[in-house]
Amino acid sequence: MLAKVNSSAVVGLDAVPVEVEVDISQRGLPSFTIVGLPDKAVQEARERVRSAILNSKAKFPDHRITVNLAPADLPKEGPSYDLPIALGILIADEQIEADITDSIFMGELSLDGRLRHTNGVLPQALLTKEKKLKRIFLPSSNAKEATILKGIKIYPVSTLLELFHHLKGNKLIDPQKHVNLKDHFAQEEFELDMSEIRGQEGAKRALEIAAAGNHNILLKGPPGAGKTLLARTLPSILPNLTFNEVLEVTKIYSIS
Repeated sequence: MLAKVNSSAVVGLDAVPVEVEVDISQRGLPSFTIVGLPDKAVQEARERVRSAILNSKAKFPDHRITVNLAPADLPKEGPSYDLPIALGILIADEQIEADITDSIFMGELSLDGRLRHTNGVLPQALLTKEKKLKRIFLPSSNAKEATILKGIKIYPVSTLLELFHHLKGNKLIDPQKHVNLKDHFAQEEFELDMSEIRGQEGAKRALEIAAAGNHNILLKGPPGAGKTLLARTLPSILPNLTFNEVLEVTKIYSIS
């Protein structure tokens, strides 16, 4: 049987769709092959997926398994394809019957079936919304990164077994609640605050003008004059980021 699972790849700061196709054939000797320009981390998914499925009390098919990561001309990097590959195997082996055409799956599996923290969650959540898909399933440790996005349901997954029961309808996963951007800014904490600096009135005035007018600034002076300290207090007087600016900054953080 052939199964198709939606996933994505991060290219630069953006994500592009990747379709994980899994075919299980009873002809030929048992094997597990991944094609579609996978790197070493993706190739090693074979062992992680095999152990995760077995340790999640599911059956690993003793047949010829072929996994294609499409489009084939796009290099695939990182371990985020573990979850969609494992899910594709379970669906192709008819252990799960579920409509997942409106969902994206991503996440690295540990050998016991737990999902580990995976980089690049926010760009993939943005892709889910851009493609007008409804749901994204990701590691529970990454779920908060995507909570500022509205219009999609974010499902935090702790283990492969938990996702198995959710798709079977036995025990549903509650979607993550969305967080208003203002709530994030209300909890802002700065390492240093400009109000705590005594003296340097001219330098502080220059920083205030630069912050208010969105100007560039160059600090120059002898060692110990306070240039680094002043620069580290600048964020405390900067205006709040717009929603699009927040997404750009968080995308960089998420990928790195």
